[in-house]
Amino acid sequence: MQRDLESKANALSKIQKDVSKNHQVRKQYTIQVGENELVLKELELVNDEANVYKLIGPVLVKQDLAEAKANVKKRIEYISAELKRMDRALKDLEDKQNSKKESIFKLQQKMQAVQTKA
Repeated sequence: MQRDLESKANALSKIQKDVSKNHQVRKQYTIQVGENELVLKELELVNDEANVYKLIGPVLVKQDLAEAKANVKKRIEYISAELKRMDRALKDLEDKQNSKKESIFKLQQKMQAVQTKA
């Protein structure tokens, strides 16, 4: 019983680490969406004749305004889709975490019952 409890505790610890890692990545994606939305707002304010440049490595390359807007919108869509995927994964991990906690609690109760009988 003790080994079973230890293995379940180790599994719970691993799930908790995964949840923490998932939260960090989700936070990073949320920041990226916010930054890209700001870029899109700035591009909306620019008039059609203005020059837009994209940083590629150490070089600024001239880019069409419509193309720049399309690229930013695609990036926002992609990151938003990743956020939704992360939310689903996080929900699954939290469900697993709760079920592990429950099984550990039941096992602890069983062990206490055995100890009180002995």
